[in-house]
Amino acid sequence: MFCIKHDILIPNFDEPYSNSGRSRRKIVDHTVLHHFRVEVFYKIIDWQLQELNDRFNEVTSDLFHGVACLNPVNSFSSFDIGKIMRMAKLYPDDFDQFSMGVLQNQLANYIIDVRDTNKRFSDLGGLGELSRKLIETKKNLTYPLIFRLVKFALLLPVATATVERAFSAMKYIKNDLGNRMDDEFLDGCIVPYVEKKVFRTISNESIIKTFQDMKPRRVQL
Repeated sequence: MFCIKHDILIPNFDEPYSNSGRSRRKIVDHTVLHHFRVEVFYKIIDWQLQELNDRFNEVTSDLFHGVACLNPVNSFSSFDIGKIMRMAKLYPDDFDQFSMGVLQNQLANYIIDVRDTNKRFSDLGGLGELSRKLIETKKNLTYPLIFRLVKFALLLPVATATVERAFSAMKYIKNDLGNRMDDEFLDGCIVPYVEKKVFRTISNESIIKTFQDMKPRRVQL
């Protein structure tokens, strides 16, 4: 279809492949189909996988897999207790050794309850709908540790975006002219830059008055 649309000669995939950059006297031992499938398509897929592996480490992958397994889409088709447990291990302050054992038992009962028994959890569209349904049915009290993981999964995009915005702001604030500022002064500059919408609602007079009242000053601003 692509070749027909752009008036490109459609190759015969059963013919021996001939590389214009090599000597034609060299015997070709594979077909055109093999060239496009193995040397082009598979190679590009390998490059993309390598880029993904370089960008997302093991911890990030475990986190994303855990979030995907909590997703109720297609009647919890992605549910996997092992991957969810690996996600929970990334939050040691919230899941100690005892809680991990309780969580595993809750997950075993939870999937039977919401997928096989309770029809109110069918056809949910995402984690947001799942969290609302858990509260409506009081299942958040029955499975408190699972509900905690669902909340973490919902907060993750917001927390990640906030961190990304903070790092982007640092590029503008801590430049070559201001690279010697200490951490406290840097924090004071980044917060107004990142939270622009909040600080637009604060008048300059209020800021000046707060600054003036922090300690006695020689000059009245």
